Amino acid sequence: MTDLNRIAQQPDVMGGKACIRGMRVTVGMVVGQIGAGHSIEAVLADCPYLEREDILQALRYAAWRTEEREVRLAGE
Repeated sequence: MTDLNRIAQQPDVMGGKACIRGMRVTVGMVVGQIGAGHSIEAVLADCPYLEREDILQALRYAAWRTEEREVRLAGE
């Protein structure tokens, strides 16, 4: 996905997990907060260093990743 310019994966940041703008805030942390029932506004209030677009891109990234399929090849 080319429109996810705020999501990055770097081996030396949070063990290579997808993070927001190179910060130590993972996509999983943000999606987990939304999944737990917190509103975007509540997440922004708790994490003032995040922007609304950070959260929206984290959600789009998570949705995109769940659409991927793993296909096992013979011999694996």
